Amino acid sequence: MAEDWKTRTKLVHTGSRRSQYGEMAEAIFLTQGFVYDTAEQAEKRFQATEGDEFIYARYGNPTTRMFEERIAAIEGMEDAFATASGMAAVNGALMSICKAGDRIVAARALFGSCLYILENVLGRFGVEIVLVDGTDLDAWRQAVTPGTKAVFLESISNPTLEVIDIRAVSEIAHAAGALVIVDNVFATPIFSRVKDLGADVVIYSTTKHIDGQGRALGGVVCGTVDFIRGTLEGYMRHTGGAMSPFNAWIMLNGMATLDLRCRAMAETTWKIAQTLAGDTRLGRVIHPFLDSHPQQALAKSQMSEGGTMIAFELADKDTAFRFLNALRVIKMSNNLGDAKSIATHPATTTHQRLPDAQKAELGITPGLIRLSVGLEDADDLITDIRNALDVI
Repeated sequence: MAEDWKTRTKLVHTGSRRSQYGEMAEAIFLTQGFVYDTAEQAEKRFQATEGDEFIYARYGNPTTRMFEERIAAIEGMEDAFATASGMAAVNGALMSICKAGDRIVAARALFGSCLYILENVLGRFGVEIVLVDGTDLDAWRQAVTPGTKAVFLESISNPTLEVIDIRAVSEIAHAAGALVIVDNVFATPIFSRVKDLGADVVIYSTTKHIDGQGRALGGVVCGTVDFIRGTLEGYMRHTGGAMSPFNAWIMLNGMATLDLRCRAMAETTWKIAQTLAGDTRLGRVIHPFLDSHPQQALAKSQMSEGGTMIAFELADKDTAFRFLNALRVIKMSNNLGDAKSIATHPATTTHQRLPDAQKAELGITPGLIRLSVGLEDADDLITDIRNALDVI
């Protein structure tokens, strides 16, 4: 039975659909509409679209459905809805459950666009947004009052790699009747299964590790059938946030090597983290499994590996820029989870819109570098980093 397969087998085979031609590779059903044999059949399809019956690609498509079933199987979730981007997934998961007067409690350390949705979009429409220190369980207990609609957090924060006690936060949230929504991008579906820690809804930007080669945008929301088809699907269908069939096909192909890539990248990441931790030219070196990480024990209890991300601190912005400009193998960009290693300066890119005081509160200093480790040779990456440090 498919549910008994191990992860790598599921990543290759789950959800496969074959046409009458029996193709080996997943087919791209690059169509927006579907033909009905009779008017009666069309009427029936519009009354209930289930299984392999489709009416419009914004509502569902065979290629997209393969991807949804495959990622749901990996997460141990009942269902999933594929979206146009990771932020479409975040927006859909939050907007579909809220109305004016509702309350959402979220960890303060979030990706800049997530904060925008909470504060500038939901807040503008009358949703009460409360931001807390995600590592402070007393702050969660105080903020998550009865009637709170949902709590939202990143399992590992972007970019300072804070680790939140998902099990404890879930217990607090569920006691108040709140839904637990977790963005699990940094931890990856390979190293972290947040459903087992209490998460009700799991979100990924599939643009990151799932594609893994910087080719296409995508996102996905995983949850129960009731949430995905009852709460989320209607919102996503009518607001146009569905993933394209072509992008779903790219994600399907990315998933076949997801486990292999993530494990190779995490191994290299750990080697780099250990090397940098002893370099006196750096301030903080942040990796969830380093002894210096304040949530190391928690990270090891929630993740099988430390992930593919490192953050480290240089003296100031000018020093950080000179370091970035001296890199040769590692590329400057703002994506992550790619086969190519990527260095990012969060203060001037991904989190640049945040006020300086808020950046300081989150630990996003002018000298902070976020490093997403790819599939290059570990020694080449270490040499590249050392050479850049020598320049500054």
